[in-house]
Amino acid sequence: MSMSNNKQYQPETNAVRIQTARTNEMEHSTPMFLTSSFCFDNAEEMRATFADETDFNIYSRFSNPNVDEFVQKMCALEGAEAGYATASGMSAIFASFMALLKAGDHVLSARSIFGSTHTVITRFLPKWGIEWSYFDLNDPAGIEAMIKPNTKMIFVETPSNPGLEIIDIAYLAGIANKHNVILNVDNCFATPVLQRPIEAGAHIVTHSATKWIDGQGRVLGGAVLGKKELIKEVHTFCRSTGPAMSPFNAWVLSKSLETLHVRMERHTASALKLAQALEGNPHLSSVKYPFLASHPQHDIARKQMSGGGGIVCFELKGGLQSGVRFLDALELLSLTANLGDSRSIASHPASTTHAKLSDEERASVGITPGLIRISVGLENAGDLLADIEQALAKSAL
Repeated sequence: MSMSNNKQYQPETNAVRIQTARTNEMEHSTPMFLTSSFCFDNAEEMRATFADETDFNIYSRFSNPNVDEFVQKMCALEGAEAGYATASGMSAIFASFMALLKAGDHVLSARSIFGSTHTVITRFLPKWGIEWSYFDLNDPAGIEAMIKPNTKMIFVETPSNPGLEIIDIAYLAGIANKHNVILNVDNCFATPVLQRPIEAGAHIVTHSATKWIDGQGRVLGGAVLGKKELIKEVHTFCRSTGPAMSPFNAWVLSKSLETLHVRMERHTASALKLAQALEGNPHLSSVKYPFLASHPQHDIARKQMSGGGGIVCFELKGGLQSGVRFLDALELLSLTANLGDSRSIASHPASTTHAKLSDEERASVGITPGLIRISVGLENAGDLLADIEQALAKSAL
């Protein structure tokens, strides 16, 4: 029995209880629908379904029960009217651009964005005649003046990857509504547990479900959620171009959502402990975490987030070489390209996720040679701190 219409329940309950209708087998846990296509009882039913007169499944590139269940849960968590799930976070971002922008349009994006998103905006969108401009998250007062007559979308990550810069979503929504522009918010770092951009006025929310939503580094996935009329365009684009989420991945991600609230509570609590403990470390020139009073946008974070999230960044005094020594000295934390895992991860953005940016571009978004990003996992916080502190000590030698 689906519970998608029972809106009286709290989000964490919906994340657990929304479920595909039981089959005749009366299973308690949703089965996997590992099928490429679906059958019809007769020719008229098939005709009507292809004519969009029914909501029956046709083909798993279009829709699938496992994918639909995941989307229903994500919509419930984000407070979205509709949603579409994709094969990865980047396919969700790309679909949100290509379905809603056309040649001659202009997208106004925050400069502080994920490296692959930067590549899509600056290298690929211009090939289809879509213009772009970057604004500074730290200068919100200057954003409205950058709106052009052909601006159709404002895109932002908050908190940003990896610099943890934050902007007031409601402020951006005010600008977007005034100029009839779509506000597209990447909510990957905060998740709907800690931040709900649609409630603040965003029209579209994008996710890499690969990160905190999966939470254990297993599968890829993405989601675009928001206003029904906008998601209809995303669905039309994706149905024909094919960035479909795998039914198996959707099954995994839907089960992951059942523990998302519990996990984010632990990730966030441990990250805050680490950030507070590291602030006075003699080997660091700075520590950045949204819920530290020292964070430049601390007040905004407190206003629109219920927790600071699971990412902590710090700057090593010794720069690039200290960064290399620090990573090599870690004994517990993993070195990998992911984040949002149950296992804690250390990364060096300047040489990995943002390596395709020039030195000037990295500097403009706060990615310095000694910047380290920690994705705080579910291990004991004391064990994590001990490993980081011993590695910091060795990095200075």
